[in-house]
Amino acid sequence: MTSSPIGRAWSRFDGAGRLVGVDLARGLAVLGMLAAHLLDTERTLTPDPSTWITLVNGRSSILFAVLAGVSIALVTGGPRPLEPQRRPRAAARLALRGALLWVIGLLLVMTGVPVYVILPAYALLFVLALPFLGMRARSLFVAAGGLALVMPWIQPILDAAPVWAGLGGAELEAAVGWAYPFTVWIAFLLAGMGVGRLDLRSLADQGLLAMAGLSLALAGYGFAIATRPVAAGDPYLAAVLTAEDHSSGLWEVIGSGGFALLTIGVCLLLCRTPLRWVAVPLRAVGSMPLTAYVLQLVVWAVVALVLLGDTSDLGGIREAGLFVPLALGLLVGCTVWALTIGRGPLEMFIDAVVRRIVGRDDAPGARTRGPAPVIGSGGVGGPR
Repeated sequence: MTSSPIGRAWSRFDGAGRLVGVDLARGLAVLGMLAAHLLDTERTLTPDPSTWITLVNGRSSILFAVLAGVSIALVTGGPRPLEPQRRPRAAARLALRGALLWVIGLLLVMTGVPVYVILPAYALLFVLALPFLGMRARSLFVAAGGLALVMPWIQPILDAAPVWAGLGGAELEAAVGWAYPFTVWIAFLLAGMGVGRLDLRSLADQGLLAMAGLSLALAGYGFAIATRPVAAGDPYLAAVLTAEDHSSGLWEVIGSGGFALLTIGVCLLLCRTPLRWVAVPLRAVGSMPLTAYVLQLVVWAVVALVLLGDTSDLGGIREAGLFVPLALGLLVGCTVWALTIGRGPLEMFIDAVVRRIVGRDDAPGARTRGPAPVIGSGGVGGPR
């Protein structure tokens, strides 16, 4: 069977060397992204299940940032970082991937779709990750924790910098993906790299990851409630001591970062059960996140242009009910592609360019795992 194209595609999709739980987490984040874009998610979270849709706001994109770090760690040695002599090529490959993502991101911005495109921010995060490629899990978690505790106090000052309000400020924001400020989001990427340096096939590590994520989520959101009276009336403290979606506040970084770790841990645990077969369509979407992300924005732009004559009409595209057909289309299309052809088309394109310019990935295990997806993208923009 494995000698046929379909057999090879299945072997790569569900082979022993693939962490299918990571694919599942990416798939969930893609659907969360779609929901945040195209559904009414602006509501207060309560025990009422009808309000739970608001969970996709902010958390989907943070989950993808953490998963991007996981991917970087996996292609640079997994639990054992690459030896110093092998890192320059790995760094060059990642830097070129970042450059290509930046170009694709700017092209998506030019469509006029009312979302904050995350790819430019990802491009910068890939470059910022390069000095950390030789670190092991503990050091990465310490670095991520330090940045998570410090940078939210600095971020309001950076957000108020005159450069954003000056000539070309909006263009600069789009070029660097400032809706997802790399100054704070590097903490999510490093946390993901720390996760990728664990033994993610170990039941113990999967369970500890889920428990650690749950603890951080409870702490972040709990402290947000407890410190609300302290922050009231002080704009600076209100900007720092908050868990508001996409605020880059201290409690959002801790709470939503923990939620991302919890999600990854739970997905890894679920894929130890027969639920991995039920989740094949979601895993297929998660196996080609760049393709899924770009495709949904391109389809959105085309549909909006044909139906509304304006790609920036968010209200109109929501009323058109695009979410269900687009979500189903991604689930079916990605499943068929993954099980017959293999890697997503944009993932194949990026990898081909990188191989041609930099050379093949000679990291141990890279061929058995298959190259990790180019990104964990999932920009949640517009109604973020």
